Amino acid sequence: MADKTKKPHYHGHRQRLRERFLKGGPDSLPDYELLELMLFGAIRQGDVKPLAKRLIEQFDTLAGLLSAEPEAMQAAGLGESTIATLKTAQAAALHLSRAQLMQQPIVSSWQALLDYCRAAMGHDKTEAFRIMFLDRKNRLIVDEVQQRGTVDHTPVYPREVVKRALELGATALILVHNHPSGDATPSRADIEMTKQIAAAAEPLGIVLHDHLIITRSEEASFRTLGLL
Repeated sequence: MADKTKKPHYHGHRQRLRERFLKGGPDSLPDYELLELMLFGAIRQGDVKPLAKRLIEQFDTLAGLLSAEPEAMQAAGLGESTIATLKTAQAAALHLSRAQLMQQPIVSSWQALLDYCRAAMGHDKTEAFRIMFLDRKNRLIVDEVQQRGTVDHTPVYPREVVKRALELGATALILVHNHPSGDATPSRADIEMTKQIAAAAEPLGIVLHDHLIITRSEEASFRTLGLL
């Protein structure tokens, strides 16, 4: 006769994992265990380790999962509560990254800027165009998504960019957009649009510091490439 008092193999796992996390910090856990911790809040009972491993495999990385659209998460079998938990974790991370950027001049915290941009849009399936509006000390005034487009095209209007900069009192800009294809090479349209924005901004005393193209794993800087 089976022992009805026998506890499941994962008994106590949640508490042990929490203790390891609190003692060792986030770097002490692999991505699937960090994901387990997030899932604990939405899935109150049972072993979520197999689910965590499956989701990371399906979405390539933890970042890929957190950046996925809710519809893609639902198609992977996740319910509303779990999706909300994961998207809340993504939103909290982006808020923290943005707050850190606003504490110092962006040009002196370039890696933090790249990390934020990749987290915010590197895994998106469609192109988005965002602008970092900066003050005279190159501190971030606001970060705004101006346009969203199709898989490989986002309409951008130089006059609207400059108009918004004037409204905010910005004296410098950093343009950022993503390439869902994974290739960060600037297109001819990217180069031409950048030239138009720079030409429209210069007479008004607004400096275009750079235009960044972000993908899941790489980035391209127009300044570094000699295109600005």
